[in-house]
Amino acid sequence: MDIGDIDYRKEIVLVVDDEDFIREPVCEMLGHLGFQVDEAPNGKKAIDKLNKNPFTILLTDIKMPVMDGIKLIERTRIEFPHVCTVAMTGYSKEYRYIDVVNAGATDFINKPFGIEELEAKLKRAVIERKVKEELNRLSISDSLTGLYNQRHFYDRLKDEITRSERQKNQLALIFLDLDGFKKFNDTMGHLAGDEILQKVGSIIKACIREGVDSGYRYGGDEFAIILIDADEDIGQSIGKRILKAINKECGITASIGEANFLEGMTPEDLVDKADKVLYKVKAMKKGRENIKTSDMENSN
Repeated sequence: MDIGDIDYRKEIVLVVDDEDFIREPVCEMLGHLGFQVDEAPNGKKAIDKLNKNPFTILLTDIKMPVMDGIKLIERTRIEFPHVCTVAMTGYSKEYRYIDVVNAGATDFINKPFGIEELEAKLKRAVIERKVKEELNRLSISDSLTGLYNQRHFYDRLKDEITRSERQKNQLALIFLDLDGFKKFNDTMGHLAGDEILQKVGSIIKACIREGVDSGYRYGGDEFAIILIDADEDIGQSIGKRILKAINKECGITASIGEANFLEGMTPEDLVDKADKVLYKVKAMKKGRENIKTSDMENSN
């Protein structure tokens, strides 16, 4: 990811100023630079527009009627944390830079300003937002498989259970464990083992709905999958598809434990339920293997 690579056409700027003769030329400058632009005459109308449209940048005056810029910036930071904010004012002596930053703004620009200064301020704001997003992505991702990590798993599961209870949607959880992976590692080496884990990560991502379901490396060769609005049949169907792909592409087998959320369950309850199903599946496989081994020994 190149943090400094910015496509202005993908950035949507909301310009907020109560004075038309300021707001309109600023919008023209931004349009000339290639930004998508909309405008609002005060903070209250800006909040209305932020609720309805996917803005990425807020460029707001400080001194305005109805709702001033400081209050607007504070609300934007809380309600629309993905939006980066630059404050503009002709009353720089009345507002300290630190006050504006503490409210949640990325930067501060004094009126009057030219197009080059405006571009520099917005570019800096976008880069800072991208850096934060990348750091956040790294903190919740497993570097080997590209899936989310265990820490994010519990955060996401808690959120999805809350959503499921509120919206009365179904929720399924799959636990997956690679069979005999320790023996594979000992025999083939850790590099080969890492390659298998990477392939499993790719398989999981390919078998679930992008932007809806989510896959996690729970630890070692254990994986978890959260399926949104999925009943038991859907969960089992997706699980079987993943098992088939792992066997075909990796040459090994895996086991899954599938559980569905029931009202009143905690995240720990759902994890425990899926884990117990997985344990039973692996125990059954081990029992069958022991029987086969015993039969071979007896035949000899």
